[in-house]
Amino acid sequence: MEGGEGALALETGAEMVDYLVRRRVQMDQDELVWSLVAARFAKTDEYDTQGFVSRFACIKARCHMSGGAVSARICAGEELERLDKSVAAVEAGEIGFAHFAQIANTSAKVGERLDETTLLRHARKEGVAKFRETCIHARHAADPEGVVEEEVEAVEMRELTLTDTDDGLVAVSGTLDKVGGAALRTALEPLAKRTGKDDRRRYPRRLADALVDLSMHALDNGVLGQRTHMQVTTSLETLLGLTGSPAAEMEFSLPISSKAVERFACDGTVTRILLGSDSTVIDVGRARRVVSGPQSKALRVRDKGCVWPGCDRPASWTSAHHLAHWIHGGSTDLNNLVLLCYRHHGMVHEGGWQIVRSDDGRMLTVPPVTEFQRLPRGPD
Repeated sequence: MEGGEGALALETGAEMVDYLVRRRVQMDQDELVWSLVAARFAKTDEYDTQGFVSRFACIKARCHMSGGAVSARICAGEELERLDKSVAAVEAGEIGFAHFAQIANTSAKVGERLDETTLLRHARKEGVAKFRETCIHARHAADPEGVVEEEVEAVEMRELTLTDTDDGLVAVSGTLDKVGGAALRTALEPLAKRTGKDDRRRYPRRLADALVDLSMHALDNGVLGQRTHMQVTTSLETLLGLTGSPAAEMEFSLPISSKAVERFACDGTVTRILLGSDSTVIDVGRARRVVSGPQSKALRVRDKGCVWPGCDRPASWTSAHHLAHWIHGGSTDLNNLVLLCYRHHGMVHEGGWQIVRSDDGRMLTVPPVTEFQRLPRGPD
């Protein structure tokens, strides 16, 4: 590694940070030169000789860079000659190349209306993330119509893709504009808070759970204009969890387990449909709500929310749970029903947890038995 021996010989923290600062200034200066050459290359047709479809694609592939990094540097190179003060600040180590790239992007957007001196004053004292916001303010001050036009274009670029993966998951990817992203995060953040001292979920997991909670809440409470539910098709054998039974089918996703069906059946509408040997419909029974409307209201008054110890989800974010499931002979009356939020309801059915009511009325939870606990134990 060229020049690496001297760097690796550094021993004290003070020596290391001094090296890092000096080396970063050199790298930022190199970035200026590299960007200038990249911008000049972008005006040639050499990409065609190299076998690429565009100048952009050529630099991206040959230099092993991301598209965003290439775009930022070409823009910086194109604006470099107009930004003498900013170039001098980079060379003096007063700002980094990342700051310069933001100034160059703003310059490309507003042209002669750029107030370089004011931006430099902010760049010298602000981190890159904060300075990006400062540049947006500067662009809006110089060209408000342009910022509005960009926001309109950003809305048109919204997209969301849901893909069933080979391992039975659903991959979610997408892009939102600033307002859409803020709306989503504002809705998810309160739901993504830890639900108690024993909640050890990482933040990305809690965000994903919050998105599911939000969706289930919309379905259960008629937010979509009418009460809408997911359609699940299952055999009686699957509903009973019998060995050898097939998985249940969902309208918009992959087949699910009998335990997931059991959770849905706790507080859902069940419609009996009999099929013949050739899958033709023989009979359709009347739909029946497992937990009636009056029972649901009584549950909300009594429990007020999720009864899981430490959980503060209100009643509107819960569903009814049978302590002894009706599939296995449990009754659908208030003594056998409690409210659980969507996460804790799943922990009971698919997760193997148990929740029971003690003689004094307290709710107790029992964690699932691990494989280690199932192993036969020898003498102590």
